Amino acid sequence: MPETMSKILKSIRNSFLILILLTTNIFSKDIRLPKDVGSGNTYSKSLGSGFKKYGYTIVNKKDGNPVRSGDKSIKFEVRLGDCGKDKPPGKWNDCKNDRQRHELSGERFKGKVWYAYSIYLPKDFKSVYPVKSAMAQFHQKGSWPSLMFQFTDMGYYADRQLGYQTQEMKKLLDTKDMIGKWNDILIHGNFTSKEDGFYKIWVNNKLKYEYNGATTGGKESYFKFGIYHTKVSVWKMYYPEDVFPTQIVYYDEIRVGKSRESVTKNLGN
Repeated sequence: MPETMSKILKSIRNSFLILILLTTNIFSKDIRLPKDVGSGNTYSKSLGSGFKKYGYTIVNKKDGNPVRSGDKSIKFEVRLGDCGKDKPPGKWNDCKNDRQRHELSGERFKGKVWYAYSIYLPKDFKSVYPVKSAMAQFHQKGSWPSLMFQFTDMGYYADRQLGYQTQEMKKLLDTKDMIGKWNDILIHGNFTSKEDGFYKIWVNNKLKYEYNGATTGGKESYFKFGIYHTKVSVWKMYYPEDVFPTQIVYYDEIRVGKSRESVTKNLGN
């Protein structure tokens, strides 16, 4: 083989290997929650850079932290300016789009699945409303979120979306029932673009929302949880003299499975 051709093939091979490494780095899920806290999924940090060390931490009951079951839970914290961005070749930038967050993103999936998580807001929790606050969501690869869980001054809502537009908002909990209390959220869904799709959402073992019909645009879905703020600048329009509050939210029993019992067995449901 001529030396020039050999060099060309070697260059192509090296470029291909670099592309594989970059792709693996972008989409790898290397965070496995302690069995005490979660199961059935692995996660990565939201976006590619800008995730602070305090963004999420595994905490212990022995240190005075709230725990739903067992001895550990996850503490998320978002302070003003906690915006990140994609690593190349991704182009998204929270900082340029008036957003901030600390979330963990799970593996992609399609079809029927059971998801569960428990959420706790500390007694000194401060709302940032009218800034939009998402505390857990189902998103699609490279597309719109299909089901978000939004927190407002009025409570916790299931926000069913289609094509980046809210189709229905269903209140799940009053704000007063979230402060200083654990609440168990259970979702059974068929994530599909077909008409046999559905959502069922239970809160503390009571069915609070049910929908039948297409739930996605056909792309793979993935679950994200933590704290996500949209339109952060709105805060100053309403409260020009106030300091933007730091928010802390705890999660526990974040489980994924093929049956209800597999994701709620530690809760006695």
